[in-house]
Amino acid sequence: MLCKEQGITVLGLNAVFDILVIGKFNVLEIVQKVLHKDKSLENTGVLRNGGFLFRMTLLALGGAGVLYMRWKIMGTGPPAFTEVDNPASFADSMLVRAINYNYYYSLNAWLLLCPWWLCFDWSMGCIPLIKSVGDWRVIALAALWFCIIGLICQALCSEDTHKRRILTLGLGFLIIPFLPASNLFFRVGFVVAERVLYLPSAGYCMLLTLGFGALSKHTKKKKLIAALILGILFINMLRCMIRSGEWRSEEQLFRSALSVCPLNAKVHYNVGKNLADKGNQTAAIRYYREAVRLNPKYVHAMNNLGNILKERNELQEAEELLSLAVQIQPDFAAAWMNLGIVQNSLKRFEAAEQSYRTAIKHRRKYPDCYYNLGRLYADLNRHVDALNAWRNATVLKPEHSLAWNNMIILLDNTGNLAQAEAVGREALGLIPNDHSLMFSLANVLGKSQKYKESEALFLKAIKAHPNTASYHGNLAVLYHRWGHLDLARKHYEISLQLDPTASGTKENYGLLRRKLEQMQKKDV
Repeated sequence: MLCKEQGITVLGLNAVFDILVIGKFNVLEIVQKVLHKDKSLENTGVLRNGGFLFRMTLLALGGAGVLYMRWKIMGTGPPAFTEVDNPASFADSMLVRAINYNYYYSLNAWLLLCPWWLCFDWSMGCIPLIKSVGDWRVIALAALWFCIIGLICQALCSEDTHKRRILTLGLGFLIIPFLPASNLFFRVGFVVAERVLYLPSAGYCMLLTLGFGALSKHTKKKKLIAALILGILFINMLRCMIRSGEWRSEEQLFRSALSVCPLNAKVHYNVGKNLADKGNQTAAIRYYREAVRLNPKYVHAMNNLGNILKERNELQEAEELLSLAVQIQPDFAAAWMNLGIVQNSLKRFEAAEQSYRTAIKHRRKYPDCYYNLGRLYADLNRHVDALNAWRNATVLKPEHSLAWNNMIILLDNTGNLAQAEAVGREALGLIPNDHSLMFSLANVLGKSQKYKESEALFLKAIKAHPNTASYHGNLAVLYHRWGHLDLARKHYEISLQLDPTASGTKENYGLLRRKLEQMQKKDV
């Protein structure tokens, strides 16, 4: 009830059920008496039924309380939506808005009747706006209201009391849960959302059952009606199984939407993102480009496409895309950071620093941006600034392994071994199982001639990642310095097996072999 907009309508459904099923009140009679100010209304069961009035009061108070809580949770204001979320609600003409809202209702009604066009997202041009009454889709509106008005007339005017009550109950269950999604009371952030049909489907089932019951009474072909019902059940069960299968993986879900909403940029974006996560960058680029083509202001697609192009070293186009993204949405912190990374790669250091600073201005707690800012300062040999930036990253995100590692390496390279050791121990205290931190601290300890402790960390790192050539190579250097020459040779050889191109390891291994040969000659 506190999460989705249609949850509160359960209270309204309880009220309808109480009125029609428990109280068995004649709604038409009550409405007529209210309209004509009939004094006999006071003698009807509605006002004299204390239990009913008590239940209605509880429902009203409970509903008001839940609405108030939801309002407070939302920050005492409605959520902000954009035109791509619900294009009709941003149309200038009231007539265009009304026509499109009603077309959305007809689409929802059609999904109840024939749930074949199912899509995880219906925004971003999935359903083009109806801009004139000459659009053929207006027929769907007429058909919808013809059916609804016909059902309402039957519910109010039928001589059969039982039929009237079931029709009213079915219409109540069909319409009331849908009201929060109707755009009548407030703007919603979607065009069509299948979740809003869960509760209305109960009313649909009631009306369908009543309709089939009436058909079977007025026709001799009862077996045909029964076969038709079984056929509908089977087809819907089959569709349910197919759709459930599509929901088993992101790829299937996103790809299933391509045939339903090929004009939806978000569908292409999600397919592209899924492909990028799986490492298929070439295909991901194709879908991201299509998303940007369909929606030239889709900044998230531009950002992701720019990231992939950056990784493929296509820096000029990446910079153009990311610059356009921040121009369209100036507070898009992630795009500012990625733009800074590209500018750094292009050696445009001042622009990169400005981009990073802008990203941090829009998202103050942004550890990844501080990390990248630190890398920029390190490239410029501004070591103190680099260390401060990385320290900010670790304060905001204590498990930021890369920032810790870079601090250790920078302090090590600048000869501040004691400080590097202190930072390394602090980092391992927070992230005890990070093998890269073990490796970096082991290097520092080895240079400080703390061989035993350094060896333990190297071996622990190798146990976690046994196929990393540099781990074996640096352990070999430690043994070489320590005088454990046989162990040094063993790990040099393992390192060269894993990476035969490592020139430093080759050189050190050559020095070790010459030293061992000299020792053998002396022994002879």
